[in-house]
Amino acid sequence: MKFAGTESYVATEDLTVAVNAAVTLERPLLVKGEPGTGKTELARQVAQALDLPMIEWHIKSTTKAQQGLYEYDAVSRLRDSQLGDERVNDVSNYIRRGKLWEAFSKDTKCVLLIDEVDKADIEFPNDLLQELDRMEFHVYETGETVRAQHRPIVIITSNNEKELPDAFLRRCFFHYIRFPDMEVMKQIVEVHFPGIKDALLTTALTQFFEIREMAGLKKKPSTSEVLDWLKLLLAEDMTPEDLKKSGTNALPKLYGALLKNEQDVHMFERLAFMARGGR
Repeated sequence: MKFAGTESYVATEDLTVAVNAAVTLERPLLVKGEPGTGKTELARQVAQALDLPMIEWHIKSTTKAQQGLYEYDAVSRLRDSQLGDERVNDVSNYIRRGKLWEAFSKDTKCVLLIDEVDKADIEFPNDLLQELDRMEFHVYETGETVRAQHRPIVIITSNNEKELPDAFLRRCFFHYIRFPDMEVMKQIVEVHFPGIKDALLTTALTQFFEIREMAGLKKKPSTSEVLDWLKLLLAEDMTPEDLKKSGTNALPKLYGALLKNEQDVHMFERLAFMARGGR
């Protein structure tokens, strides 16, 4: 069971090594990298490449670890008891399975994505340590122990919004997805826009990387944003010459796909004005 990328996902050698190492070690793969570098998509592509079912758990600021195991709906049980509903005699009627329970109960190996783990409370990762380590947990209301029939491939993503606990990190295989360089980016674009003219691609990516390298940029444009930009350029039938023409403010064509806040737009205009010698 080896991952080597897919036709629709360009995986660098170090990334494929990381995925396969985590699978061999049977440890969660913790993937970090700036937003838009394909962390979430990686899990989907691993599932596709290995022909495994996929379970996604997208974490929010309000998500609790217990929700990944199960939730007991005591309010509904109380209401049903007041109404004389016979369902109250079986507490399992009020147990709602979480994503980990769903993954553990699969009759085949699966890929479990825990997406953006750093969005949750700082204690969230620690609260899942034992369950991810032993691949089992106890349901107190029913007295049963849920064990994974087949150990899932766990992929955990983080945008580095907050530090993760050391105890959690020790149990993971770590990989940082570096931002693609020009050559890798060309490969990625070719997957999404096969046959794109090289002159247009080179001119567009040169402008894109120049924007990313601007000092003081509040939000650097990501891979997903350059793909959106290229889609617009192709839809507008832009040429390399069109891209090289600068308007009065020197902003790139259709810049709204790349620059996402007014501070960056104003900074770009100021730097372009200074580059023209203030004329």
